[in-house]
Amino acid sequence: MTIPAVILNTINGCEAPAESGDVLSKRNPHDGSEICTFARSRTGDVEAAIAASCAAQPGWADLTPVRRGDILRDVALALRDRQEEVAAIVALETGKCPRDALGETGGAVELGMFMAGEGRRLYGRTTTSAVPNKSAMTIRGPVGVAGLIIAANTPIANVAWKVFPALICGNTAVLKAAEDTPATAWAFSRIAADAGLPPGVLNVVHGLGPEAGGPLVAHPAVDLISFTGSTEVGRRIAALAGQRLARVSLELGGKNPLVVCDDADMEKAVEWTLLSAFSNAGQRCAAASRIIIFDAIYDAFCERLIERTRKLTLGPTDQNDLGPVINLKQLERMVAVVSRANDNGATILTGGSRLLDSEHRDGFYMAPTLIEKAGPRSEISTHELFGPVACLYRVKGFRQALAMANDSPYGLTACIHTASLHRAQVFTQKVEAGAVVVNAGTYGSEPHMPFGGPKHSGNGWREPGTEALDVYSELKDVYINVDPKAL
Repeated sequence: MTIPAVILNTINGCEAPAESGDVLSKRNPHDGSEICTFARSRTGDVEAAIAASCAAQPGWADLTPVRRGDILRDVALALRDRQEEVAAIVALETGKCPRDALGETGGAVELGMFMAGEGRRLYGRTTTSAVPNKSAMTIRGPVGVAGLIIAANTPIANVAWKVFPALICGNTAVLKAAEDTPATAWAFSRIAADAGLPPGVLNVVHGLGPEAGGPLVAHPAVDLISFTGSTEVGRRIAALAGQRLARVSLELGGKNPLVVCDDADMEKAVEWTLLSAFSNAGQRCAAASRIIIFDAIYDAFCERLIERTRKLTLGPTDQNDLGPVINLKQLERMVAVVSRANDNGATILTGGSRLLDSEHRDGFYMAPTLIEKAGPRSEISTHELFGPVACLYRVKGFRQALAMANDSPYGLTACIHTASLHRAQVFTQKVEAGAVVVNAGTYGSEPHMPFGGPKHSGNGWREPGTEALDVYSELKDVYINVDPKAL
């Protein structure tokens, strides 16, 4: 698929510029060059997309869930047929290597296939009644129009995580594309339309969060908002949507702990720490940014980790270990936070700055960074940076490690490396996180499993998995009374 010079909104099956004619520039994270421009949508554009969704929703909901699943399966299969083309767009827009982009696209296909199958399993339940001659059941129905707002870190996966479950439940959707990955959302909408998704069922608007996302959240015809992104923005969305009691699903940030015990497989723990902290340039809500290490092995572990970190290569190819961060603003923010941490007594063990050599200086490259002696309540320990920066903490033993893991405003994911079944069992039960991993990384959610976390990592909903059906459907109680005299 050839990215157009100007990416337009997709409304009711047609591509259209912003009413104002204004556009924004999408830059290549690897070298800063312009990839394309895209529509700078505002209220009028969003209202047009919502109107299209409202018009299409009754007809889409009238299809049986099985038929909707058939159509969405066709979309997923079409995405699979063009996954190399889509992966190339993902790689270009994000700066990640082609291998990782292809893996992400494959995950989006699997999510689509899984959710398409839920068309045959859109279950309610039957139960008993305390009243004679009465039966009771629940059935699922659509919420209505879903406003979907996504992040740019895994763009095609994020599209799939929201679009497929929203549509299988009978909703129509307005997708507000991430401003850093407009071409990925454009590509998906084209593939979906070509595969037979009816016009107006999925509408895509581009633009800035306050200008395009804000009107989407505030509009009274949008029955549900699903957002993936920062906790700060999530709070604003919840407050705005809450004024009209709209349903809101928030999948927010993480400051995820990875605990290395004194009985851990050292090489395996180092490898998974590197992957959890630095793969995708640390741009995962599930990235490990707090590495908690037992005192008995701290020095030996750190020595190996620092050595391996310094050997990591940065670039956009499959021969590189990580790529750039998504934009200049994000890069400058994390450099500033690292600098303040250093000024306040933390020690930068490696990295800590932007790469300015001839190969990387035009792109948005942050050197893989390890920091120690940061206070557990300091800015760098409590604020999500969304980049390749991790802090190391020394603890005496398991109880202190667990306490430090939980001493965070976030609760998204966590990991422990240990040979002890006892430690693993207690950690998985007691750590305050929505996803817990033993002897691997802090990331790796699968399509059939729910994802999300407590505290500042979300507001209780889970997507995807079958739990996503609870986000995107309404439950209705149905009581049927039988008159024995009419038998």
